[in-house]
Amino acid sequence: MTVFDRIKNLSAKHGLSLQSLAKKAGLGVNSIYKWKTQSPQSDKLEKVASVLGVSVDYLLGKSESQTTSDNKDLDVEEAIDSMRSYQGKDISESQREVLRGIIKGYLDNQGK
Repeated sequence: MTVFDRIKNLSAKHGLSLQSLAKKAGLGVNSIYKWKTQSPQSDKLEKVASVLGVSVDYLLGKSESQTTSDNKDLDVEEAIDSMRSYQGKDISESQREVLRGIIKGYLDNQGK
């Protein structure tokens, strides 16, 4: 599997198009598509790996472990965006909005 294929698969699992992944990583919208035929620069690959929550080694095929060694915390939006199903059932966009509201309400009341 190529770097491009790994990124494409992970992007789909996160519910992101390659263009939206590139935007989140601070790259040009079509940058990742170029990686079909060109090797990515290491700094750009690091940015994509960070957005996807995996190691650069995983994207390069040097490791089968997807986890990063720095145990990065997800912010609330990233956590909800990464949640696509629960107990085998898909989570709808309206359910995800409810989860956002619950989490926001909970966190807002913690400081009071």
